[in-house]
Order: sequence, then structure tokens, then C-alpha cells
Amino acid sequence: MKILQICHKPPLPALDGGCKAMHALTEGFLANNISVKILTIATQKHPFQPELFPVNYLEQTNIEHAFIDTAIKKKAALANLFSNKSYNISRFYNKNFEELITATLRNEKFDVVLLESLYTTPYINAIRKNSNANIIYRSHNIEFEIWQRTGSNEKNTFKKKYLHFLANRLKKYEQSILNLVDGIAAITKKDEEQLLALGCKKPITTVPFGINLHDYQLKEMPQEKKLFHIGSMDWMPNQEAIKWFLNEVWQAVVAKEPTATFHLAGKNMPDEIINLAASMQGIINEGEVENANDFINKNNIMVVPLFSGSGMRIKIIEAMALGKLVIGTSVAFEGIAVQHNKNGIIANTANEFKEAILMCLQHPEVVTSIAKKARNTIEEQYDNAVIVKQLINFIKSLE
Repeated sequence: MKILQICHKPPLPALDGGCKAMHALTEGFLANNISVKILTIATQKHPFQPELFPVNYLEQTNIEHAFIDTAIKKKAALANLFSNKSYNISRFYNKNFEELITATLRNEKFDVVLLESLYTTPYINAIRKNSNANIIYRSHNIEFEIWQRTGSNEKNTFKKKYLHFLANRLKKYEQSILNLVDGIAAITKKDEEQLLALGCKKPITTVPFGINLHDYQLKEMPQEKKLFHIGSMDWMPNQEAIKWFLNEVWQAVVAKEPTATFHLAGKNMPDEIINLAASMQGIINEGEVENANDFINKNNIMVVPLFSGSGMRIKIIEAMALGKLVIGTSVAFEGIAVQHNKNGIIANTANEFKEAILMCLQHPEVVTSIAKKARNTIEEQYDNAVIVKQLINFIKSLE
């Protein structure tokens, strides 16, 4: 089997959940002796850096890229208001990348074209014109839902209306492509159900993010009262989550537990959060960390106060794999097999977060027990080797 994997950003370096999700599939395919070629979009935010790729990876995937300027431009955004296209999607279409896809398909025959995320779907027509391969759309999120939820949480009336406008445009686009592909791999069961509700008539399956367990070795739990959050801080839902947590929860926690610390990590930390964190007791802003696993291992309790977003929170999977207790909202745990007070703690209000955190800080034995069950869940349900084989079987069923 030969697969052409088309990515909306380079899978390496694996700096965020999307990169890790794409890279995990590539590794899984190669481990099963499947030929994989990668074409990727590169952007200002996610440049193509071949010097950071293992040499054998470059050789095995023969990865190629095209640069697209995806920066938001005021004039283009304003002009888009008078069209019927989604501005979110149109920023990812580029003639040069389409020509790269076309040339690749004319030079090589592939059995499958795997489209990673909604942002690679503008190239479906070019793929159909130049290949008989089955097209699989891997849905990383229900994209419009992210903007819809963000808009619902926005207090500024103008911003709220504009975010809902973007969400509605994105929803129409998302619906329009569902039946243009041959199969869909959703990242969570909830997403699969939602895609069906949106009108998907094509074969669909759930393929969650999987990890290679040997990369997540358990370490001894630190004794200090160290809470943490890690995530891409240029992503609007993460910004919204951390600002809410610092303003609504943290000060009440540290008033009761003055030795507790909250360690914040993530790339592209906005000044607003840097300044807010600097004004509060017990906040340690570590910015972009060199090794995410090392950062997670140095701390005890992960806090994920997400109220918008969609898909699966990969950093939660990784923290659970490293034997950490996670306290998060229902939105944060979507698509993850977490049961409240068993292998994680669900909190949806400021008071619930405060009570859960204080309980954990005062009862370390509870943290140890839940964290152990969290690791067991990952071992049983999120092994990448098993997940990739499930996807391969789904692809073969379409032949």
C-alpha cells in the first residue's frame, strides 16, 4: 500500500497536538511497512525545518513542502465578508501547493491520499483530477465548533457576532466536503457522531490519537505542590482558558495553599498572560519548554480549564501516560475515556476547580491513585500500534 499524506503543517518538530497526531500515524504506517510520502504546507507559524528531521525520516517519506502565507490580513478579511467563502479555509489554499500535489500524483501512483485536517480539503478537486486513489479525510476537530464555542464565551458584542459569522461560514464549508471523500477518520467518537449529524453519508470510523508507550516512561512523583498547564499559547481556546483560571480560580487556591505553585508552559505566550501571571503569587511562567515530557514529569497535577475547542486534547493523553492526575472541564476531556474521580477529575466551574485542586493538594494519596488509573487507561486504549492497525483495516475495507 502507498499512502500520500498531505499535512496542513510540518509534522516535525512535534511542537503541538496536531503535529504529534500526524507524526504518530506516519510512524505507525512505516512500522507496518507501508510506503508513505508527505506533502506539507509550511507557514510563518510552522516553517519547514528539514535540519530538525531525522535523516532516515526525510529519506523514508521524501517529504516536500510549499510555503503559504496564512497570516490574517485586515483587507482580505474585510473583502471576504462580501463573498460566500470561509476565510479560515481560503487562507490555506495556494496555487503552488496545488501544483506540487498535481505533479506528485502524476509522477507516482498512490492507493490512498490522506488529508490531515479540514485545511487540506481545498485540494480535493485537484486530487480527483489526477488520481484514482481513495481519499481519506482525517478530521482533527469539528472546526466550526471551536469558533462557535469561542464566540459564545466572548463578552465583546462585536467580536461575538464576528466569531459566530466565521463559525457559520466554516460549518457550511465543513458540511460541503464530507461526501466528497471516500472515507473519514474522526479523532473522537463524539466527533464521528457529529459528522454523521452534519450529513456524512460516507464510511466513517474513529481513530483517536495514539502514543508509543516506550516514549512515556513513568518517573517518581515530585513531593512539592506543583500544578501545571502546557499547550500552544497562540491558540485562542488556551488563552481564554488560562486567563479564566488565573482570574477566577488561582488566587482562591493560593490563599488556602500558599506554598502551591502553578507552572505555565507553551510557545508564543501572549503579553497579556505574561503580565497577568507576573502579578500573581505562585505563578511560574516557563514559556516554551525544550522537552514537554520533562516539564510534565517535574510537576504533579495538570489543569486544563478549556471551555471552547474541539477534538482531542493530546497533552492530556500525554500527561495521563506519564502518570499525572488531570483536572479538566468536560470540553477538555471530550473524546478521552475519563471517568470522574476514577482516572481524572472533571470540573466545570470556578468553585469545582478550586475544591478539586485543594482536595488533591491536601490528599496526595488520591493523586497517586487516580494518576495510576490514568496510566492504565492509556495502556489499554491509546496504544498507537493498535490504533494504526485499526485505521489500516478501515482503509482496506474501502478497496
